[in-house]
Amino acid sequence: MPKAKVNGKEIEFEPGLTVLQVAELAGEEIPRFCYHERLSIAGNCRMCLVEVKPGPPKPQASCALPAADGQEILTASPMVKKAREGVMEFLLINHPLDCPICDQGGECDLQDEAMGYGRDDSRYQENKRAVEEKYLGPLIKTVMTRCIQCTRCVRFAAEIAGAPEMGMIGRGEDAEITSYLETALTSELTGNLADICPVGALTHKPWAFNYRPWELRKTDSVDVMDALGSAIRVDARGPEVMRILPRVNEDINEEWISDKTRYVVDGLLRQRLDRPYIRQGGKLVEATWGQAFAAIAGRLRAAKPERVGLIAGDLQDAESMKAALDLFRSLGVANIDCRQDGSALGAGPRESWLFNTTIAGLEQADAVLLVGANPRREGALVNARLRKQWLRGKLQLGVIGEVADLSFEYSYLGAGAASLERLIGSDDGFAKTLNAASAPIFIVGAGVLARSDSGALLNLLGRAAQTFKVVRDDWNGWNVLHTAASRVGGLDLGFVPGPGGLSAPEMVQAANAGELDVLFLLGADEIDTEKLGDAFVVYLGTHGDAGAHRADVILPGAAYTEKPGLYVNTEGRVQLANRAVFPKGEAREDWAILRALSEAAGKRLPYDSLEQLRSRLMAEHPTFGRIDYVPGPTKAAGFDLSALGAPGAATEEPFRSPVSDYYLTNPIARASVTLAECSAMFSRRAPAIAAE
Repeated sequence: MPKAKVNGKEIEFEPGLTVLQVAELAGEEIPRFCYHERLSIAGNCRMCLVEVKPGPPKPQASCALPAADGQEILTASPMVKKAREGVMEFLLINHPLDCPICDQGGECDLQDEAMGYGRDDSRYQENKRAVEEKYLGPLIKTVMTRCIQCTRCVRFAAEIAGAPEMGMIGRGEDAEITSYLETALTSELTGNLADICPVGALTHKPWAFNYRPWELRKTDSVDVMDALGSAIRVDARGPEVMRILPRVNEDINEEWISDKTRYVVDGLLRQRLDRPYIRQGGKLVEATWGQAFAAIAGRLRAAKPERVGLIAGDLQDAESMKAALDLFRSLGVANIDCRQDGSALGAGPRESWLFNTTIAGLEQADAVLLVGANPRREGALVNARLRKQWLRGKLQLGVIGEVADLSFEYSYLGAGAASLERLIGSDDGFAKTLNAASAPIFIVGAGVLARSDSGALLNLLGRAAQTFKVVRDDWNGWNVLHTAASRVGGLDLGFVPGPGGLSAPEMVQAANAGELDVLFLLGADEIDTEKLGDAFVVYLGTHGDAGAHRADVILPGAAYTEKPGLYVNTEGRVQLANRAVFPKGEAREDWAILRALSEAAGKRLPYDSLEQLRSRLMAEHPTFGRIDYVPGPTKAAGFDLSALGAPGAATEEPFRSPVSDYYLTNPIARASVTLAECSAMFSRRAPAIAAE
């Protein structure tokens, strides 16, 4: 391996690294603005200047200079110090002195680098230029006079987000960054622009002038807006969550998060349930916890077990589902389901409902078939991983389902089951691609799983996966892309109907027909609550959404930022979320409410603390004790593709993504003003027209 000297220290490095990367291997800090580890190299800010020997006797941009064997790299010589001071002085020529009112203050790379590498004066007396603000939509606020033309935003939009709608126009003093025709950006990853902007040119519009970073208490947690389990940091001030930012997790979200994950924070405050309610005379009135528990316990004792149902929602933690399972099974209830949409998965080996390849494992794939999935809506960061591999030229994709803009090119194979049948019987086209692939992948979306013919479709998909050798001894390319954060955890717990029990859609039908006396909704809002007939409905949740609107008793629960909890992402990775703030008003953690209810119902649960509950959970389901472990893309013993689903005839109905509105998929998101603005803007947006 080649070697170089950095400030006299010899370093061995891999071929292909830049001088900047070699210097950092030696532990030297190199200032930079335009350079970003996940973006292409631009080399236009010149802040990373170093002196390199042998070479011309001048400072050189280390981010764009390949490292070579025998180089001597100087990062702190008098020449380098003077050059960096000059670059910083030049960058600040037009930068406004508005740090006291800038939302980037305290987290600004320009502030930090100016302190560390700049001069303490300026020789420029000319007037500063001003740049007109740009409109980038409801999420990003612009103060483009602060822009230093690093082009990070341009490269992120084009390369990561797949929405090349930003660029630089003009030359010299007239150069400025703008969007195409100054329209809103059409990416689900827009908020990351403010994260990568090294100055205050791009900031978060919904949070403008609301906080200073040093005022905030920071808590590491995981996201529940989709099933990916992105690593997030929840920043709070007092009892209020002020913002959500990404944490680096190379296995899942790298360092990005979706806009829904980031900007849902105002929904955590609006339309909250903060005390129990009981319906009296057709109206909901405030009640005490004792009154609410007594009303529920009386109904449960009076109803036969077969006329009682339990449905868990999409945002539930494993502890609350475990407590609910223990309580209702002790009552003899078999009508239990965590699949609000009626998904067919839940029987057989765990691998049948997991994203077995893992999200990071997508970078090994060379052929991907998307069946009934729109990853841009259902898992924006899965879509970003697919685009990343596609940009490398190592991935070919096929789609059976909706025609959609996925930010990468793909072969459209058809709309439904007939297209899948044709693919199995074909030897050319995309079938040839799959047969030749060394790491083929199927990604099955919820558009396939929640249908009347899902059993037949799963059986057909299993045959297709066998035909193209998607699962082998050394590779498992069978992947289910879930949309609900609680789904895999619920399936792992066995939160599915017992013998003779009803599924969630069947419970709704039974209630509508008067065959169900009590229906307990554990955060379930995505069912048709208008068709519950005269059933006594109990809703345990956080927001006044559909479930609470129909409920006869409301029990206020804690949101995901207000309780510690275990979640299992679509890969099967168990993750730990932490409490950032306390529940609102009289609201309590869900498991604690169920524990108190069990005592009122005469079926006292055998745990009095979260630690005791988790101990029981992990003893009965050891999977939950392996935090952050994921099996990975290897075939598990007993996983048989031929056993998926059930033989039968699939209908000709096209596959459709269940996510019709990306921004409004759960009660917290529907309570958010910011996400409502995004939804309204994109729903009325005219279709793009090609230039003539």
